[in-house]
Amino acid sequence: KQWYQRRVAITAGSVNSDTTVEEIKERICNIEQVAYEDLCFHYAGVPLEDDVMLNDALPNLATIVASGKLLGGKVHGSLARAGKVKGQTPKVAAMEDKKKKRTGRCKRRIQYNRRFSTAVSQFGRKK
Repeated sequence: KQWYQRRVAITAGSVNSDTTVEEIKERICNIEQVAYEDLCFHYAGVPLEDDVMLNDALPNLATIVASGKLLGGKVHGSLARAGKVKGQTPKVAAMEDKKKKRTGRCKRRIQYNRRFSTAVSQFGRKK
């Protein structure tokens, strides 16, 4: 059997019938100069355990994906200060309900009624 490691460059190697994932991991760690704990092997999206025999777990000419462990991302800003601005903003008392101004057609109708229909016509200027 043969194994392939996919990365920037592909590394190929052959294995015996009793080779385990752990032995391949040690070979790759020596080649790539990485720590043993930081290396993970995957086949078809499934992680491979160290004690698994390659002949039992993989078909012939299988490609093993070797990847390093990634550290989690940082949270932007401290969660201890979440809600800081809302907490320090003073509470403002709610305003009394004012009646909403009329707009549009309704406003024009009121304006017309006030100017022409109910008003008594007077001579001279408006006061």
